[in-house]
Amino acid sequence: MPKLQLSFACALYDRMQALYTGEVKPDGIDLNFIAIDQPRPIFDRMSGGQEFDVAEYSSSEFVQRFANKECPFVAIPVFPSIAFRLGFIAINRKSGIKTAKDLAGKRIGVPLYTMTAAIFINGILHREFGVDLSKVQWLQSAMNTAGSHGSPTVLPLLKQVSIENNKTKKTLGQLLAAGEIDATLGTSLPEEIRSNPDIVRLFPDYVARDIDLYRRKKIYPIMHLVAIKKSVYERYPFVATSLYDAFVKSKKIALEKLFNLRAVRYMTPFLMREIDDIWEVFNGDPWPYGVEPNRQTLEALVQYQQDLGLIVAPVKVDDLFVPTYG
Repeated sequence: MPKLQLSFACALYDRMQALYTGEVKPDGIDLNFIAIDQPRPIFDRMSGGQEFDVAEYSSSEFVQRFANKECPFVAIPVFPSIAFRLGFIAINRKSGIKTAKDLAGKRIGVPLYTMTAAIFINGILHREFGVDLSKVQWLQSAMNTAGSHGSPTVLPLLKQVSIENNKTKKTLGQLLAAGEIDATLGTSLPEEIRSNPDIVRLFPDYVARDIDLYRRKKIYPIMHLVAIKKSVYERYPFVATSLYDAFVKSKKIALEKLFNLRAVRYMTPFLMREIDDIWEVFNGDPWPYGVEPNRQTLEALVQYQQDLGLIVAPVKVDDLFVPTYG
């Protein structure tokens, strides 16, 4: 019996490498791995045209679409991108911002208000630092290039928020350096942070803060999940288990290679120290798949989306994912 032909769009992360090379093959599936380095085009092509059978996909966009019953996809609890985010808030020293609460009422640049990174950052600022976000003026555009952050298909917000799109030819980083905005947040830092002494992180001790939040509340921000076209899943439900098992195997291979320090594979000078942290903080698995190990993070994401007016009511995290067993 011929294998099911499926296209899969994803960045070529180390945890996906074995799938890309064919070292790992999902049972019953001939997977056409389409490597696209930047996630935004993948999301836009999935949301706008369902171009791929399976794809790396924005976790917040999936939750929003699922909660609003406008989702043509199902998801499995595989997370291609996870990232702590407190190090991604930049400020201009001249703005008068000294603490997190000083962000209230400021003008803040963000690539996309509804992007997962912004949702996690804003949720943490509100819930953990008591920041009042209600009067923030948001300016949307790409961080370090002129123009918009991709071509997103965004569902309408459920409450009024002050958002405008950047109509200048300046990047958010340039606007921050010029004092035309007070801060930025998102998936990257403005390039000016490397050359302008007035542009700094809000939290210089972000690593310690991220680890503290993880230890207290197990929040480890999940950026992306794996989405499958609902039409594919409904016709071939075995693909959920087959793909999940293959992703787990591929990640296991990547971890084994990461932990092999006889010849360092990555341009990380202090990789040994990083591996020590992986064992100390994450008990050896810095990239957990499955619902249960990520339950607190997923529940936080749902709560933050409700706080920010993206969904009306919370959804159960178990309902977000289709079964990944026989």
